[in-house]
Amino acid sequence: MPNSNAPRVAYRNARLLDPASGLDQRGDLLTEGAKIADFGPSLFADGVPEGIEVVDLQGQCLAPGLVDMRVLIGEPGEEEKDTIKSASRAAVAGGITAVVLLPNTDPVTDEVASLEFIARRAREVRLVKVFAYAAATRGTDGNEITEMGLLSRAGAVAFTDGTKAIASAKAMRRALSYARTFDKLIVQHPEEPSLASGGMMNSGERATRLGLVGIPREAEIIMIERDLRLLELSGGRLHFAHVTTGESVDLIRRAKARGLKVTCDTAPHYFALTETDVGDYRTFAKVSPPLRGEMDRRAIVEGLADGTIDAIASDHTPQDQDQKRLPFAQAACGVIGLETLFPLTLELVHKGAMPLLKALACVTVKPAELLGLPLGRIAKGAPADLIAFDLDVPWKVDVAAFKSKSKNSPFEDRPVQGRPLRTVVDGRTVWQFEG
Repeated sequence: MPNSNAPRVAYRNARLLDPASGLDQRGDLLTEGAKIADFGPSLFADGVPEGIEVVDLQGQCLAPGLVDMRVLIGEPGEEEKDTIKSASRAAVAGGITAVVLLPNTDPVTDEVASLEFIARRAREVRLVKVFAYAAATRGTDGNEITEMGLLSRAGAVAFTDGTKAIASAKAMRRALSYARTFDKLIVQHPEEPSLASGGMMNSGERATRLGLVGIPREAEIIMIERDLRLLELSGGRLHFAHVTTGESVDLIRRAKARGLKVTCDTAPHYFALTETDVGDYRTFAKVSPPLRGEMDRRAIVEGLADGTIDAIASDHTPQDQDQKRLPFAQAACGVIGLETLFPLTLELVHKGAMPLLKALACVTVKPAELLGLPLGRIAKGAPADLIAFDLDVPWKVDVAAFKSKSKNSPFEDRPVQGRPLRTVVDGRTVWQFEG
């Protein structure tokens, strides 16, 4: 993890933004070592004392660094896709100061030694803060529950089978009950495997026209309905990853109203793209769950706006050229997202779908709170994990310039607005935009 070997830095003339407290005002912020020492509109009214480095932001925004709660990398096992080092470089370039890694590596993160390996590599790289999920079932095979107590003590922030659904109702019930003992989330990939098996894109007219096997929306909806029943039966805390349909949002909205401890997230491609972006067999738009239709896309935006959807995660899933440059049916699912999470989230703001602080909350304090991480806030004594950004600057996505080893993004040449200028982790500037 990044350490506290950092100077005292005064960030001056900033638009201070803190989604947790509702702060939005012009002011200054002081970091000392790894912590935020103070902030406010008249912090340096009498000038900056000697010995403090000054960064003049000239009115640009300063907010908590992003917390990305769903990141898949290839280390260990498939380092050609992404490593902790390459993913960390991509993350800080995207304004992300903390990532949470999925367990779908080789070997699977289902033992204490695997968590220790991730922690050691993160300390060596010393860029972004790296946390990890542990598998909910051994080998993510959906049957035998892992040793959640040992894994919790070793640092697992929650339990999930990652890119795989926990298909067995019995296993899910046991996982919810067991994780409840440690107050940990169970994170579900909501896709009923037997309905999704062999599918390639969203079921419907477009899939039929392209001659591709469809994955029905019901594959997601049925799994969510089932797991909400199991949550009522077992108790615990349940989180649905990357929800994609309007009916899913409605189910979760009603479950929250009944007092169930259920939360969910979505990914930018589910509110920024639709099944039409598959085009003529465009494999970079092949994801799991698949891109849906326009009405579902709008429902996801509405779910974010009304707070039913708690967080936005990149769903970063790197795939190398050999796995994407294939016929659509054989191509692997997944898109990279570490360097597009922030500008695509800002699209919601620029299009009037969400106010700025609410959108920022979805990528800062909300994912941090879900996972019990003391991050995502501007507060005295809080970690000095920050992003300075220009809210309005227009630019085009250039995937070739991305830091990730893999380049499988469907957003190439997309016009976006707003970009990170500086990323600070534990008081240290770990990345700065160089134009």
